Amino acid sequence: MASMLGWREVRPQPGEVVAPDERLPWPQTAAMGVQHVIAMFGATVLAPLLMGFDPNVAILMSGVGTLIFFVLVGGRVPSYLGSSFAFIGVVIAATGFAGKGANANIGVALGGIIACGALYTAIGLVVMATGTKWIETLMPPVVTGAVVAVIGLNLAGIPVKNMAPTAFDAWMQALTFLAVAAVAVFTRGMTQRLLILVGLVVASVIYAVLTNGFGLGKPIDTAGIANAAWFGAPNFAAPVFSASAMLLIAPVAIILVAENLGHIKAVSAMTGRDLDPLIGRAFVGDGIATMVSGAAGGTGVTTYAENIGVMAATKIYSTATFVVAALIAVVLGFSPKFGALIQAIPLAVMGGVSIVVFGLIAVAGAKIWVDNRVDFSDNRNLVLVAITLVLGTGDFTLKFGQFALGGIGTATFGAILLWALLRRGGEAPAARPPG
Repeated sequence: MASMLGWREVRPQPGEVVAPDERLPWPQTAAMGVQHVIAMFGATVLAPLLMGFDPNVAILMSGVGTLIFFVLVGGRVPSYLGSSFAFIGVVIAATGFAGKGANANIGVALGGIIACGALYTAIGLVVMATGTKWIETLMPPVVTGAVVAVIGLNLAGIPVKNMAPTAFDAWMQALTFLAVAAVAVFTRGMTQRLLILVGLVVASVIYAVLTNGFGLGKPIDTAGIANAAWFGAPNFAAPVFSASAMLLIAPVAIILVAENLGHIKAVSAMTGRDLDPLIGRAFVGDGIATMVSGAAGGTGVTTYAENIGVMAATKIYSTATFVVAALIAVVLGFSPKFGALIQAIPLAVMGGVSIVVFGLIAVAGAKIWVDNRVDFSDNRNLVLVAITLVLGTGDFTLKFGQFALGGIGTATFGAILLWALLRRGGEAPAARPPG
């Protein structure tokens, strides 16, 4: 434990990378932790709401799960675990949730989430015992880059289509991503590194002036913040183990494997460190975290793509920021007032921030191709990426009985299967030689 917490303090120049085993001075590290909490908060709250789960439980268990993951990877993989969207379709199918309020059948969903976590953990143990060569064969850089890019592109429709119900909101989204872009380009030092958080605050202030001040849109309602308690226990729930629900939800583990693998590959590319030996431990950490979350009434968790976007923008990969973020999430899980505060952030502002973050995720996938010199003059690579991007962006869905495999899943499995089929054709190299 002492070695995991032994980060070396650095004071980097603008643009310099902060490695996983390094950290900024603690005040700046705390600020970066807050930014990661903000980055993951929208999706981590949205997913449980769509499934009828308690958002405060989801926030609490995301923090607990991140700490579990940190310990199991020895503090060497920068990652935050948040609510996985891969569970939404199967949870709704298993529980018959109508879409509003609390999910009356949450127990059977939790049993299925625990089963999924157990399968995920088992896969991780196999990887630890046999190594990652078979995963490398199935998912070379051309595949992992496509999967990471697809995660960002698949999410693009959420802010664009669902988070700007009025023309004013659409303009506010534009002002928000312009604010983030301005912070990223025209500021320096810590302000620049906190571009997501600072941009969100600036945009929220602009929104408040235009709505609460000039009546141009829906004003920010602070009544919920004032009425909420500072501290209070979230609504924990107990699992119910139903065979049908477990069989329906457990296969989501395969999608989580692909997401986690893509995350580690992206972080490896960005940091220049070989994290492949930790892949099995990362799977086990995520699997155990998912089981613990399900046992308490939380959603299944996964390594968060939003945080890849933040790391790509800030070049800060210190695992200390994720420990801070996790501890903040644990505290906030017991604070209804904070939940009310975050939910008071205008939808359009959160949508504008999401546009930036999801775009950065897509770019992180492209960076994998660049760093590994993936050769797009090779038709195998060209066709694979072309098909994968459209499957994921278009949310191509296949149904197997009650189980629906959405865009990220079809793109992931499609990329793996296409590579298995196409790599046997021709002798052209999968990557361009250095030089």
